[in-house]
Amino acid sequence: MAQNRAMDWFKQAKDDLCWAQDSFNAGHFAQTCFIAQQVGEKVLKAVALYRGYMQVKSHSILEIARALEVNGEIEQIAMRLDQYYISTRYPDAFPAGAPFEFYTKDQAAEALAFARRLVELTGKMLNQ
Repeated sequence: MAQNRAMDWFKQAKDDLCWAQDSFNAGHFAQTCFIAQQVGEKVLKAVALYRGYMQVKSHSILEIARALEVNGEIEQIAMRLDQYYISTRYPDAFPAGAPFEFYTKDQAAEALAFARRLVELTGKMLNQ
């Protein structure tokens, strides 16, 4: 049963990637970074489910990658994208100011590229 849901997670991640692109195009750079992190989380959860895990509780791409013993490029991307999980959304992540004031177009472009790469890499693991 878990394997059947793996593709649902993967398809949702791909749709979220479109959402991230739309956010980027609209100039919402903090949101783009957060959504890119979510894409990474969902594609790795898809891999976990595909491999037979019943559920994955973590929201850390890095934690999931390490649990799956997926290292190298995916692990490096995970370290970068996980930085956007909380700080892009909550004002208390910084001493002052709203999160959207701290993220740049370059950061969002990089996060988007990382998300695309994770979709590509995990798609191969899922035979997609």
